[in-house]
Amino acid sequence: MSRHGKVSVIGSGFYGTTTAQRLAEYDIFDTVVLTDILDGKPQGVALDINQSRSIEGFETEVVGATTLPDGSGYEAIADSDIVIITAGLPRKPGMTRMDLLEVNAGIVGGVAKNVAKYAPNAVILVVSNPLDEMTALAQKASGFPKDRVIGQAGVLDTARFTNFVAEATGAATADVRTLTLGSHGETMVPVPSVSTVNGKKIVDVLGAEKVAELVDRTRNGGAEIVKLLKTGSAYYAPSAAVARMAKAVHEDSGAVFPVCAWVDGEFGISGVYLGVEAKLGKGGIKQVVETPLDAEELENLKVAAEAVRAKQADVENL
Repeated sequence: MSRHGKVSVIGSGFYGTTTAQRLAEYDIFDTVVLTDILDGKPQGVALDINQSRSIEGFETEVVGATTLPDGSGYEAIADSDIVIITAGLPRKPGMTRMDLLEVNAGIVGGVAKNVAKYAPNAVILVVSNPLDEMTALAQKASGFPKDRVIGQAGVLDTARFTNFVAEATGAATADVRTLTLGSHGETMVPVPSVSTVNGKKIVDVLGAEKVAELVDRTRNGGAEIVKLLKTGSAYYAPSAAVARMAKAVHEDSGAVFPVCAWVDGEFGISGVYLGVEAKLGKGGIKQVVETPLDAEELENLKVAAEAVRAKQADVENL
């Protein structure tokens, strides 16, 4: 596929910069724009990545731009086909979920409004936390159709589940298939019924007790990394996840990913952003896929939907 189009990454923390690098190295975009409120940081990262082009063999140009709360600088993202929002603060000690929600709502809401102004035809991919709420907020603030605002969580959570199963069985990750739906957090719904190792159900390979242990580890996968790092959070696997989503949208591939998408009748659930499988392509969500679930998994998904709905309702009051 020839190189074309423009993708913008908002926020040049570890997550944003690694995402920009991955997108550039795909060599499928004309331009990757990286922005930040810290003047000089995105420009420095862009220069560094561009200097790797002859080594890694790609021609995509990375452009750094400073953006300010008043909206100046956002003209750099003009006419982007895809905008990835990584901007936001991590939770700090003593901070409640609502504290984090209020802080990041202001940041993500402002970004989404500027995306609507300068890149009105873009697909928005949200990775800022709390993920489910920020995805709903970005849609509300941008005014975009719901199929053009998508949250990244399931791709990452599924990758974590796959890795843990591979480690537990000694299998190659390529021979392991897993799936997580629901929310990015406490009501995550891993789906063992469709998860396999070399074609065999993981419950048959590992036993129910071990699978339950890996499910719990997956649900707390981000916290485990934060605890080990002491400062900061994961960004290698998360950036790989959102970059693959952007690639699918860009190439209009129709590839199926577990993502945070608007559900309107699927699984008997309506009117909420929820972790489900969906086909991605030009314009964002092409179709929500109703993955076959057993009775317990379907019930867990419905419970997750109501939990997420309650959290997303908080966005309406901000």
